[in-house]
Amino acid sequence: MARYGSKASEKVGKAMREMKRGKLKSGRSGKKVTNPRQAVAIGLSEARKAGGKVPAPKKPAKKRAAGKTAAKKKTATKKPATRKAAAKKRNARKPAGRKPTAAASRKSTARKKTAAKSTRRK
Repeated sequence: MARYGSKASEKVGKAMREMKRGKLKSGRSGKKVTNPRQAVAIGLSEARKAGGKVPAPKKPAKKRAAGKTAAKKKTATKKPATRKAAAKKRNARKPAGRKPTAAASRKSTARKKTAAKSTRRK
């Protein structure tokens, strides 16, 4: 069984053609539509208004307030961590990287360059 009627496909096709020509504009702002998905949505809404066979638009998911309040209650009963424990947690999360060292001197960099040159010549 088809979900969309013939009127819906006509309206969507018309909206897509208008978008490709640069004539399709969004409702409120009047900006030019460049996204094909938005053009399809506009076509479907026009078909709904015209009384075509089109399913209702998807509604956003409902928020679960009950689960959040229960989680808040659990965290409220916890005792605050001491400073040392908090510092340990922070250090455990940080990646163990190399500590910065002093920059190499001019002499050592020059010595490395000359050594590299001599190995290249051979």
